[in-house]
Amino acid sequence: MSSARPGTAGATRVCPHCKTTILESAAVCPGCKHHVRFEATDQNALEKSSALRVEGVIRHPPDGDPWEYSVVLTIRNDRGEETARQVVGVGGLRPGEQRTFTLDVEMFAPKGGKTSSSRH
Repeated sequence: MSSARPGTAGATRVCPHCKTTILESAAVCPGCKHHVRFEATDQNALEKSSALRVEGVIRHPPDGDPWEYSVVLTIRNDRGEETARQVVGVGGLRPGEQRTFTLDVEMFAPKGGKTSSSRH
């Protein structure tokens, strides 16, 4: 959970459906997509931008032994200190199978604020 005070940017709470830590300002859980509170304005109407989107495909060749994978997400602050590390998923690939992985970081400006994104 965040150290930010309730009502401030970055404050968090737990989704009552999937128990994922989400932003306090969220009307819809980004994990399970359930509504977590009623809001007169649609969350999609909030100004948001995609600050980062990376997608990649791993395809196992049609011959050889099965592969295993672990998807690990690490977040660091501006000083390079690790603030979060989580295993997002694990699995295996048999010959001829493929998996697509997508990372999407969305920035929100709750309550009429402005966002600006820089893509690298």
